[in-house]
Amino acid sequence: MATPWLWCWLVAALVAIFQHGPMPMYSTRTLSVAWEMWERQSFIVPYLNGLPYSEKPPLLLWLIHLGWAVGGVGDVWPRLLEVLLGGLQLVLLWKLAQRLFPQRPEVARTAPWILAAFSFGFLFGLQVMYEVLLANCVLAALLCLTPKPEREAPRFGWFALAVGLGLLTKGPVMFLHVAFPFLLGPLWHPWARRERRQWYVRGAIALLVGSLLLVAWVLLATGAGGEAYRQRLVVHQTAGRVVDAFAHAEPFWWYIPLLPVLIFPFALWPRMWVALASLRRPFEDGLRFLFAWLGPVLLGFSLVSGKQAYYPLPEYGGFALLIAASLVLLHERRPSTSRWLGPWPLALAYAICGAVLIALRLPTLHARLEHAQLASLVSYGLPFGVLFLLIAATLVLLRRGELFRVAGAGLIAVVAANGLFTLTLWPAYDFNPVAAMLSKAEASGQPIANLESNDGQYTFLGRLTQPVTQLHGMQDVRRWAEDHPDGLIITYPKRLTELDHAHAVYIQPFRGIWLAVWPVQAFVEAQSKGALTN
Repeated sequence: MATPWLWCWLVAALVAIFQHGPMPMYSTRTLSVAWEMWERQSFIVPYLNGLPYSEKPPLLLWLIHLGWAVGGVGDVWPRLLEVLLGGLQLVLLWKLAQRLFPQRPEVARTAPWILAAFSFGFLFGLQVMYEVLLANCVLAALLCLTPKPEREAPRFGWFALAVGLGLLTKGPVMFLHVAFPFLLGPLWHPWARRERRQWYVRGAIALLVGSLLLVAWVLLATGAGGEAYRQRLVVHQTAGRVVDAFAHAEPFWWYIPLLPVLIFPFALWPRMWVALASLRRPFEDGLRFLFAWLGPVLLGFSLVSGKQAYYPLPEYGGFALLIAASLVLLHERRPSTSRWLGPWPLALAYAICGAVLIALRLPTLHARLEHAQLASLVSYGLPFGVLFLLIAATLVLLRRGELFRVAGAGLIAVVAANGLFTLTLWPAYDFNPVAAMLSKAEASGQPIANLESNDGQYTFLGRLTQPVTQLHGMQDVRRWAEDHPDGLIITYPKRLTELDHAHAVYIQPFRGIWLAVWPVQAFVEAQSKGALTN
């Protein structure tokens, strides 16, 4: 099969994912959970910071362990794994497009390009996280439901396996991703229209069988993890996110203004919007499938209290299919459309980015960049600014292959943006130096505490074997200092003081604030002096 989209995406992903280290807190947390499981030889119950980790099931962690069993512990295999999973996502989407639009092979030819070029999906796919694996399980499950040329009936046995693997990837949210295409099957599936009873009975059995994989793991894990772990795993995680989010709570409409960001760079292509607006009834089965999938799932995520931009990442393939099918149908109805529907807004956006980067070298602007990370952009503003201007010129001047120009420009631009981030802002996110220092402290017997939340951001990077104590407020700090007078405490001040420079054993910028590691006794004394002074 001719798959230039696959090779282009693999090259782009491999270049981007090794430009810098694991990103806190997403990648570092997942790697730390995998490391603690590996260190404890606990392959049933995940652990984070010494406690059973109830946030996610272990399928991705098991895949990481398989690579570590062959090549040893490190962050190369987990990153290669994410690249391979991303490539598999494109292949599954390609197959799904062939099944849904058999009379329109152009949809299958273009949909993977669109998915590969989604900027947010590309960047988040570089994180060692659960969503890309979940997206593969979702696409595989939906692929099992769609008709093949030689067999119209669904493959419910494989559907059960894909659902079960999705449940082992991220838990019951897998049902939200696949339930509506199944429940609305007679609206889009010819076999389901004729065999409704068989569709629902056999499909329900498949969902039940798939659930048994998760149930089996839960029974094993809760037996080993204890009652408190069972409560957090079975009750707290699902109910807490759906009813009254304990994290990431957002209003009902939160995803609506976010959608153009999720489908960038295509959101700045007028032809795409015209194509979507031109869809007319009667809709063919492929479009009915997409409506039965995307609409209800987005509504479901809107109703759920907790929201994140990456939660609907398994639906990004559906977005790509909808865009591709709309463009193909528009071309069939109106082969010649206005050139003003071309990607000039996208070209203008890239040109503005390029001009701004180049303009940073102007003395008047340079002098105003007081923040060290922003000032570092000046050194690289000229080459990257020229690159973005060239991308803009390519979009405007070339005439053939408009969709492939938009996708190619988006892919090159997002890799370039990631490279610019690495060269300028990454030091504020790089925890390898502080993790190495904490590892030496642990080896010498010094206990370590963290003021504010601890997401395992140092555990894997430093290969720590002891939990980092989480402290809340100065009262906790003082008690811990009495019990561990030789300990180190990690703090996150909004601005540095003379005391930080005088007493902290490590300092670095961190996402707009600072990270400072203190001897705990010196920190308590400094805070006491500060309170008396105030």
